[in-house]
Amino acid sequence: MPEAPFPPLLAEVQFRAAAQALPGHVWTATPAGAADWFNDQLLSYTGRTSDDLLGDKWLSIVHPNDRAGAALCWKQALGSGAVYDAEFRIQRHDGAWIWHQVRGIPIRDADGAIERWVGSTIDCNQQKLIELAADRDRLWSLSRDLMLVCTFDGVITAINPSATTMLGWSEDEMVGRPLAEFIHPQDVAATAAQVAKLARGTDTLSFENRYRARSGDYHLLAWTAVPAADRIHAVGRDVTAEREVVRDRERIWALSPVLKLVTDRQGIIVDVNPTWTKVLGWTREESLGKRSAEFIVGDDMAWAKQIDRLASGIPLEEYRTVLLARDGANRLIQWTTVPDAGKFYGFGRDITAEVEGAKALGEAEEALRQAQKMEAVGQLTGGIAHDFNNLLQGISGSLDIMRRRIAQNRLGDMDRLITMASDASARAAALTHRLLAFSRRQPLDPKPVAINSLIHSLEDMVRRTLDAGISLRLSLASDLWTAKCDPNQLENALLNLVINARDAMPAGGTLTIATRNVSFEAPLSEQGAKPGRYVGLAVTDTGVGMDAETVRRAFEPFFTTKAMGQGTGLGLSMVYGFARQSEGYAAIDSAPGDGTTFHLYLPYHAAALEPETAPDGPCLTAVAEVRSGAGGGRRSDRADFGGRSA
Repeated sequence: MPEAPFPPLLAEVQFRAAAQALPGHVWTATPAGAADWFNDQLLSYTGRTSDDLLGDKWLSIVHPNDRAGAALCWKQALGSGAVYDAEFRIQRHDGAWIWHQVRGIPIRDADGAIERWVGSTIDCNQQKLIELAADRDRLWSLSRDLMLVCTFDGVITAINPSATTMLGWSEDEMVGRPLAEFIHPQDVAATAAQVAKLARGTDTLSFENRYRARSGDYHLLAWTAVPAADRIHAVGRDVTAEREVVRDRERIWALSPVLKLVTDRQGIIVDVNPTWTKVLGWTREESLGKRSAEFIVGDDMAWAKQIDRLASGIPLEEYRTVLLARDGANRLIQWTTVPDAGKFYGFGRDITAEVEGAKALGEAEEALRQAQKMEAVGQLTGGIAHDFNNLLQGISGSLDIMRRRIAQNRLGDMDRLITMASDASARAAALTHRLLAFSRRQPLDPKPVAINSLIHSLEDMVRRTLDAGISLRLSLASDLWTAKCDPNQLENALLNLVINARDAMPAGGTLTIATRNVSFEAPLSEQGAKPGRYVGLAVTDTGVGMDAETVRRAFEPFFTTKAMGQGTGLGLSMVYGFARQSEGYAAIDSAPGDGTTFHLYLPYHAAALEPETAPDGPCLTAVAEVRSGAGGGRRSDRADFGGRSA
């Protein structure tokens, strides 16, 4: 409900007469908030004329510290139409600032629209001072900061309870004693100089010194002090822990093995730590003020893009750059950089040696794989030498027959003899190419592999490797999944397992190569295998078997049960390494007298096989013809050899 309109009988003249008769201060303002009238009591109290206060000039008599709050409160009342109620200090005619409660109410017309504001000010100074004194007392008692009052001679006259909390001294133990008795001896002279400045009229001072606690420890206090009458009023904050944190941060900055780089948003270097100098050789002075891109080797545009990312608030993690060292060398640094408070903070780790070491290790591992492959080639060539000799005899025999028939002028059957020599030569070339392809140095190249097809391609070479008393049996799953691994390394692993199986059966036996699909529903803790689908390859012999200790150590590098000079002890470790590199697993089942099974589990690959490329030279299946074709000549040809069988 709108307030009652201004009474008609109380005309403007009558209202002002009534306001002049009141002992208090009265004022009025327009609906827009411009002050337009003040009674004489208010003007007399402030020592101002009406013209001095009209409009918004009334704010000139409000204490500077209260002015913004008074104006904001008045603006809010005008906007809402609510009663204006505020407390602030008004300057009296003698210059004193006196607290007043100021209230103003809106006068509305019959329609509820504000047509005038009428207000008053009431002196509440005494009450306010009592409240402020109570607040100060509470602040004095409850403050965690140390508050003290002392004379200009440095004698303590009052101390708040924080002295006991902070330093352990009671009020009675400190009041009446000189400050110097509690200040660190090295800080006494500097503190006396600050007190002297306050005595000479300096308004405010901020300084630090160390105060002795009852325990004997010293606390670093940061002081703000002001003079008042014949006393110094000071507030001290304990910054001991804070400064210790700063010192710790500075020690970490100085001693950290990590490069630390601080730049502005444009990439200009503003700070570096000593490790920057240790790693790169550039001193702090040589680095500050330069663009960080000036130290980058290569594409600095890429670094500029990273700066843009940081500027948008996105941190950089594990970002690598090559930096130019002072000696001209390149250093590979891996950075984690975060934006904060308008700066970029980079933390870098020198991984030059680590990367070079990893490269050297990779080269060494590749050399080791190649050495093991060549050892396997050596094992293979012993079994193949006899067949290769038969091929050479077939070639030389054909040529010898041709020579004799040419001498006898018997030329009618020359094409067949030439074909026989050419076929034997092709078979020898196929065998040679297969050995060369196997022994060639090739990088690891995981791809989809049809393991059954790979086993068939190696079958003839495997048979030649085995002794006469060992039979080969294949048990290959017809629905075998595709595996993903390096086919060349798989060949190497399979031949190593075959050679181990052969050597385990000196008296003969059966060697079985089997494949199957395998699914692990749960991890195999002893293998470290993760659940999932794998292609299983197993090589089983009926040899002497191994005891538990030998099984446990079988995959160790350089471990061998063979006689000195008959094995390097690297074959099975390379097989194990191949399985793990392929994200697969290897295992052994064996017992003394029961033979041994080596298991390879290679990861399943769901995608279709890539088109197979032609091998280097004739296909290995041609080699299988060596056995059937080596002695297949006609009787007349054998007669020409003098009865010898090729």
